[in-house]
Formats: sequence, C-alpha cells, structure tokens
Amino acid sequence: MRLGCQLFGDTSTPERWVGEVLKGGFRTAVCPDLKDASDDVVRAYVRAAEANDITISEVGAWSNPISADESIRRAALAHCQAQLALSDTVGARCCVNIAGSRGEQWDGPDPDNFSDDTFALIVDTVREIIDAVRPTRTYFALETMPWVFPDSADTYLALLKAIDRKAFAVHFDPVNMISSPRIYYNNGELIRDFFAKLGPYIRNCHAKDIKLASKLTVHLDEVIPGRGALDYRVFLSELNKLDPDTSLIIEHLHAPEEGEEAARYIRGVAERLTISL
Repeated sequence: MRLGCQLFGDTSTPERWVGEVLKGGFRTAVCPDLKDASDDVVRAYVRAAEANDITISEVGAWSNPISADESIRRAALAHCQAQLALSDTVGARCCVNIAGSRGEQWDGPDPDNFSDDTFALIVDTVREIIDAVRPTRTYFALETMPWVFPDSADTYLALLKAIDRKAFAVHFDPVNMISSPRIYYNNGELIRDFFAKLGPYIRNCHAKDIKLASKLTVHLDEVIPGRGALDYRVFLSELNKLDPDTSLIIEHLHAPEEGEEAARYIRGVAERLTISL
C-alpha cells in the first residue's frame, strides 16, 4: 500500500506540491484543487507525480447529489461529473464523494436517509454520474458513513450489485462505520468482514482513529491515528493483501505536527508487521 497525508504547505505549483508530498516521505497524495486549472496545468501535475513515483489517491467530489432541494442536487451532480472527468484525466485511484443526505446538512443525518427510496435514489444518482463521464482510468466511489448508505459492508455490497457499473468501486473509512460500543470494541472484526466482502473493489482508504468517552449517552470522538482504539494491525494487514498501489490517506488534521504523529504511529505499526508503505 501507499501512505499519504493531508498537506499544509504550498501546493500551488507541481514542483511545490511534489515537494510537500516527498517532505513527509509519502508516496501518494490527494489531488490538488485543479477544477478550474487549464489542461496544461493539469498535465504538469500529472507529469510531476509520475516523475516522482507519486500516485494520486483521490479526487474529491464533496457535495450532496441526493439533496431534497432540486437546484442543490443538480449542481452537485454536475460537480461530481466534472470531478470524475478530472479524476480520469489525472489517473486517480478514485473520485470520491459521500452519498449525501436528504436533510439540510449535506453530510448529516436525516430520517429518510435509510429508506428504500433513498437507496434507489443513490443507485440512480451514481449511475447518472458514471454514465455521463464513462471513465476508463479511474472509478467513482462512495465513502462509508454512519448515517447514510453505504454504512456497512453489506449495504456497500448491495449498492455495488444494484449500481452495476464497472466504474463504481469502494472507498473504505472504517472509523465512519463505528457507531456503537459493541462495534467499537470489535472493530477488528468489522474491518476483516469489510475486506472479506469488498477487498477486490477497494481503491482508496482514509486513516483516522476513534475514542469512546465514558459518559452517557454514547459519545464517540474522532482522533488522530494512535490516540484511539481502531485496530491498525488488522487494518494494515488486510490492506497489505490488496493491490500494492492501494492508497491510505491520513485526514482531518489541524496542524502539520498531527500529521507527523499520525504517520509515525502508522509506520510503527507497519514496521512491526514488516509491511512496506
């Protein structure tokens, strides 16, 4: 696998972007914001990545293409299609979004998020995005979330079958699937189950951690890798069975020092498992 991390430095030119990636000893990175860049600029970033053996892990398409507000939904669809086209151009491992939400908060809970109608809407939406672009070098994927499909290995597998597009793949964020103490304490089994059912389809993963607070009611906090209970031994061991270019991106950091701490922890676990990053 290849480890990458959220970047805090100047990425405004291909050379500076590559410098920031290599400075942390990483071999993969999220695509810089190139949605308004010229074709020449996009190609320059691709050449810089290739020359330095850096893969582009993902192109973000963060938006709400299942919004109940039709104007928001249509704008989000257009954004996803444009970002998927960019992802195909740069050869990213995937273009990723969450499914969205039927509520006002684009990435938040809503009573309708787990309805059969919403499942069907997600299927139609992903098909519309993929069919408009027809990518040949990348995939569209949905990040696992706690309050909308896909929220488990089984619902992701159901979406894969229902969407029925070769260009639809899997993005795995195990922390986003931990929503109860039972799952929290058995997250290694959750991870194994996910890889057993979806491993061949996984293109990209996010790295963070989670910590259960000892107060009522149930309270789970996202923390940086190494400060929580996520079973990184299982996570890295399972990832290591996949395509060696499968990417793992450390995200949701507030300062460069957090990235250094997280990378040090993950590399330490990998070293003890004799896994190369």
